[in-house]
Amino acid sequence: MAMLAVLIPPLMLGVVLVLGRYEELLLPQEDADRREPAGVPVPPASARGAVEKSPAAGL
Repeated sequence: MAMLAVLIPPLMLGVVLVLGRYEELLLPQEDADRREPAGVPVPPASARGAVEKSPAAGL
């Protein structure tokens, strides 16, 4: 019974990894490497300073 407790977690991890590889083979994303990751646009430093120093920012 102790052997099952030791062997089951690595086997489950192996199953999850194999299923992930199978999904990648089944549903390839051909243009995934051409896209850039989504991100939050950062305003230029001059615009950031103007926003921080505006009178409405203190309200």
